[in-house]
Amino acid sequence: MESIDIQTTQNVTIEYELASLKDRFVAMLIDVAIIISLVLVIIFLASWVIGDLFGEDGSLMMMIQFIPIVTFLGYHLVSEIMMSGQSWGKRAMSLKVVRLDGEEVGLSDYLLRTIFHIIDTLFSAGVVASLVISASQRKQRLGDMTANTTVIKLKSKKQKGLNDLLKIISLENHEPTYPAIKHFNEVDMILINKVINRYQQYPNQAHEEALSSITKRFSELLELDTEPNNKIEFLETLLKDYVVLSR
Repeated sequence: MESIDIQTTQNVTIEYELASLKDRFVAMLIDVAIIISLVLVIIFLASWVIGDLFGEDGSLMMMIQFIPIVTFLGYHLVSEIMMSGQSWGKRAMSLKVVRLDGEEVGLSDYLLRTIFHIIDTLFSAGVVASLVISASQRKQRLGDMTANTTVIKLKSKKQKGLNDLLKIISLENHEPTYPAIKHFNEVDMILINKVINRYQQYPNQAHEEALSSITKRFSELLELDTEPNNKIEFLETLLKDYVVLSR
């Protein structure tokens, strides 16, 4: 089990478990099954609308041959943008694309990852991606190296899920204070939990600054009029609200 340390925009270093080649392969198999289904649907609709796909000169059939490639690339680009670094295969395997510098993955990053699928996956049947990921210390394919990204496991064996951390059974009667927190994701909540734990274990100036920074950041994102004085209580409330609203 290999991991990587990523420093977030709140200057907090978090250890993530890197997705293994096996995990990424299974996720890709799921994605390919979905893509094949989409291609069949597109060809069926095209046949129904246009009629004879072969035509007299076979020109339409030549165009049809590009549908799998366009669908493959379009699927990965759109799904990762819409689901913040996840395709349906990655979501099924609890994987996610992240930047190594802790910044949010942007449109240009997703686009680079998609373009390099042509080399990594399509024209090499995945051989190039497999070899590069296996040889890379950060488990990156060429698209990851170009976009400065990698793929992590959200449900790491080294860290418990939020439901385990917060003992969700005890939250049955919890009334959410900040409903907007449901629009965030589990990675954000794990970050909050780690900041709290590190501060409580090592209450030094660095961790106190990290606590203040993340409190200020979430206060701004939630558009609160004033920043809560009790930072620990505020952040713990956010965790509880998220679990209750997202389960």
